Amino acid sequence: MKIAIMGAMPEEISPILEKIGSYKTTNYAGNKYYEASYKGIDLIIAYSKIGKVFSTLTAATMIEHFGAQKLLFSGVAGAISPTLKVGDLIVATKLSQHDLDITAFGHPYGYVPEGAVFIEADKQMIEMSKDVAKSMGKIVQEGIIATGDQFVANEDRKNWIGATFNADALEMEGGSVAVVCNALNIPFFILRAISDAADMDASFSFDEFLQTSAKESAEFVMNMVDKLAD
Repeated sequence: MKIAIMGAMPEEISPILEKIGSYKTTNYAGNKYYEASYKGIDLIIAYSKIGKVFSTLTAATMIEHFGAQKLLFSGVAGAISPTLKVGDLIVATKLSQHDLDITAFGHPYGYVPEGAVFIEADKQMIEMSKDVAKSMGKIVQEGIIATGDQFVANEDRKNWIGATFNADALEMEGGSVAVVCNALNIPFFILRAISDAADMDASFSFDEFLQTSAKESAEFVMNMVDKLAD
């Protein structure tokens, strides 16, 4: 089995690279991909850079060029739900694109013809994550994650996204990764640790909590890989 582990920023994959220790680096399509063997599983690891375009390119490359059969995403997100605090973990049940707007043609936000507003994540890995959370003594919330090419630091925008998509958290890559995996029939799992509240203080909170939140997410994802290796 070959598993892709993906983040958006170096901070989101560096704890994973530290854990596996030895890896091969390949430069391809303007990015670096790290290949390693871990507990009998082949891993391909990369950070995409921020945003939907780069994450689409990276996810497609990991699947089509490197042959990934499952994809796990580790990273941070802004909270919409008041039940989520900095450092909490959320597993995406389904994802949308909050900045996709052709409502002028009578379609709902997040929809394009022959597409869908929401794409569901892999149910088997979501169930597996419950066992992982229990073994780690963690409480992990499940919910809807909304994606867009915006760092949201505005209360009104955050509340609009929450109301329009019934979203619990927001970020900048998950929805596009979901589109790629869905199109190519690759099971995917997206985990986010909360780094900010997507409000006027978001940029300050993000900088302060990025590394600690990223480590929380990375540790959980590596425990998911351990589970997949069993």
